[in-house]
Formats: sequence, C-alpha cells, structure tokens
Amino acid sequence: MVVLFAALLNPSTGGDNILSLLLSLVWFAFLMIFFLYPSFGQRMQLSYMLRDLERKLNKLKIIKDEINQITVETIKRVGKPEKDPAPDINRLSEFFIIQPESMDPYGLVYKLEHILETGESVYEQEVAKLAPHATEHQVKSLTNLVEVLRGINTIYRVVRHYYLLGKKTANIYMVLQIQMVLPQIIEIAESYRQAAVAFSKGQPIGDGVGPLVAAKLVNGMEKERYEIAKDTVVQEIELENRKVYVVRAIGPGGTVGRPGEGVKQLVEKLPENPKLIITIDAALKLEGEETGKIAEGVGVAIGGPGVDKYKIEELAKSRGIPLYAFVIFQSITEAITPMRESIAKAADQVLEKVKQLILEKVKSGESVVVAGIGNTIGVGLG
Repeated sequence: MVVLFAALLNPSTGGDNILSLLLSLVWFAFLMIFFLYPSFGQRMQLSYMLRDLERKLNKLKIIKDEINQITVETIKRVGKPEKDPAPDINRLSEFFIIQPESMDPYGLVYKLEHILETGESVYEQEVAKLAPHATEHQVKSLTNLVEVLRGINTIYRVVRHYYLLGKKTANIYMVLQIQMVLPQIIEIAESYRQAAVAFSKGQPIGDGVGPLVAAKLVNGMEKERYEIAKDTVVQEIELENRKVYVVRAIGPGGTVGRPGEGVKQLVEKLPENPKLIITIDAALKLEGEETGKIAEGVGVAIGGPGVDKYKIEELAKSRGIPLYAFVIFQSITEAITPMRESIAKAADQVLEKVKQLILEKVKSGESVVVAGIGNTIGVGLG
C-alpha cells in the first residue's frame, strides 16, 4: 500500500507501473477475501456451476423437444390420427413400470416378466390407438419411438430436479455430482436424438446385429418358419446334415421378441436335446476398443432385465446343454442409432464363425439352436 501511494505521489512514475500495482492490489484483496471468508469463494463457485448446469439443462430441453416433435410428426404421418396426438404422447412420456418387491426373492423373475409383459402390452395398445392406420410392424416401431421420448424425458426431469434442488439449498456437493456426470448424460441424450430419427424412418440400428446374423444364416436356404413365442419365430434349416433351429424376433418392426421363452418352448418340443445353444448379441465396448470387434465365449449373451437370460440358463442347466455366445462390440450410441458399416460387416464374420462352430461341435444328424438377440427394426425375416 505504501509503495502504491509513493508511486501515485511521484510524477516520474510511469502509468504502466501504476496499473500493474493496482491490479496486484485487486488480486491481493480477492485472495484476502477468499482466505478470510471461504464461504464467499464457495458461493462464487456454486454460482458458476449453476450457470453451467443451466446451459446444459437448456440443451437437454432442446433435445427433448426435438424428439417430441419427431414423435408427433411421425405418428401423424404413419398413423394418420383424427385428432392431435400430442397430448396423449406427452401422457405416455410419463408412463412408468414399478419393479416387483424383492424382499422375498422366490419367484422374482416370473413376477418381473409378468409386469414387463403387461407394461409392453399396454404401451403398444396405447400407441396403436394414436396411430389407427399403422400396420402391426409400424406400431411396434412407433412404440420404440415413444419409448425413446420417455427415456429422454426421464433424463431431463432428473437433471432438472438436481439443478433446482441444488440451487434451492445452495448445496455445492449435490450440484458438483450432477455436473460431473453431465458430459455422459449429454452424450446419451444426443444418442437418443439420433435413435429417434432411426426409429421414425424404420432404419436398422446397431443392436439389431444379432437378428441380422440370424437372417443371414437362413437366407437362401429352405426353411420352415413358425411363431414359437410372442413376436418370436423359429426357422429350421440344414447345414451339412445338421439341423439348425434359428430363433429371432419378427421383423422389420421394432421388437426384441421373447428369445428366452422361444428357446425354452423350442427345446421342450424337440425329440432330443440340441447339442449346443448359441446366442449372438451386441455388447457394450470399452473406450479405445474398435467398433465391430468380435468376441466369443460361453454363457447366454442377452442384456436387459434378465428374464430371457434366466430362462435359457435354467433350461441349459437342467438338460446339460452347453452354452456358447458371440458378441459384437459397439458403444451405447452405436447400439441405438443407425447401424454402422463396421457392425454390418462384423455380422458376416460372425456368421462364418457360427457355421464353423456348428461343424466342429455338432455331429452329422444332430441339432443346434442359434438365437439372434436384439431389436429387429429394419431387419426383415430371411
């Protein structure tokens, strides 16, 4: 301070030196305030974080509104409803499913299956009412589109909740937690936006690589096709005197079918146990891994709530059937957006690996079950 007054009183002192001293004094004052009053610095940091959250929350709202617009326009174009579907679409975006009570785990899988099937059935019925002129396959794809809207709506509501609660309580730790995960949340939201475009146009998505391999396996071969479970078909082919039963969801509508129930019903109807059950599905890759990378192993390659996985595992255990699996790696964005070329090429490679495995592990005259797992939107029957 003394140096500053001396500089001001000395006419020979340059203006640059005075300015430099003033800036130093301001910085020193700020440091003293932060040191003596730490709550002041915390409030400033909280204010900055809330402004950043508000900007990203607005971005989420823009994405949500865009997906909502795509959904409304697609239902109007495909379903040709007599009235504006927007209010009912907003109602469906708040639809929820309550998980069964897990305090007593006995029978939990089948209780969960019942609730999920009820929810799916109700949701499809509601969408069918909104789109009276849509075909059955189109209704399934529109149902997926509305589910995308429901997903982004839930994300937006949760982020908004923590933003407003953090702002209301001035809880910097609560705000910090949501700010740390926001980059991943924004990435998922952008994926939802691309997924909405894919479902509105009926384009195949990355998650459909399992059904795509199954369709390629039966393509050009004599086959018998019949429905084995809801939205799930079996196609019987022969591969060098080996019976191959191919299970997959019915396309080209957006559905994953009931692969667990389908495989269970199929095996129980066969005169003798198949020698293998092979599942093919998409898998979430780690950062740095190549999209379309193929891995093989044992077990049941089925994601989701676990009902279908449980049924196949129980069936295989009780009958002593080996379980083999192939997965194609992709990111969560690639799984729900239009299928990348690298994923489509990987389907051809998996097809050859499946054939090779069957020829190596299954003898002439024996049978095998191959299940292509995934969403069949845009993937027709072979």
